Amino acid sequence: MARSYPLESIDLDFFDNAPVTYRIDAHLPVSPRRAWVELTRQHTLDWCRAIKSIEFVSPPPYGVGTKRKAALGPGFAGLNEHFFVWDENADTGEYRNAFYAENASTPGLKRFGELTEISPAEVGCRLVWSFALELSTSAKAVTAFSGPTAATVFKTVETDTIRHFSTLSPQV
Repeated sequence: MARSYPLESIDLDFFDNAPVTYRIDAHLPVSPRRAWVELTRQHTLDWCRAIKSIEFVSPPPYGVGTKRKAALGPGFAGLNEHFFVWDENADTGEYRNAFYAENASTPGLKRFGELTEISPAEVGCRLVWSFALELSTSAKAVTAFSGPTAATVFKTVETDTIRHFSTLSPQV
């Protein structure tokens, strides 16, 4: 990132208490493990039109402390991400991770994080993907990260994700 604006860290409570939240709750026609592998691979989310690139900058195996960088679509920030939760339970099919953005390329964000949770469903798995943020006073960030523009972007991410997983084989 050319320019970098530091953000504050978060904890899991922030996903319930953040001033701005978005949540994607979708059933995917793949096993929980298949969904987890796809969502935690290098260059994940390449199926999303709203995301230019996602790159793990920490070496595998990934876990708590892993770093990743994201380049989002026009009008949105590039982010450097720090994972503070990373839980994998292949026996139960329960997976989750969470990160907070350490800094962003666009001013106006105070805190930002994502929580991804995958669990078994009667058919396939359930993905609950939570986004939480707090804005500072920058008008550019307010426009990009809240209101109708952001809601449209999150809906696109959801649609693209459901479409992508419908093309995959159910198992890894």
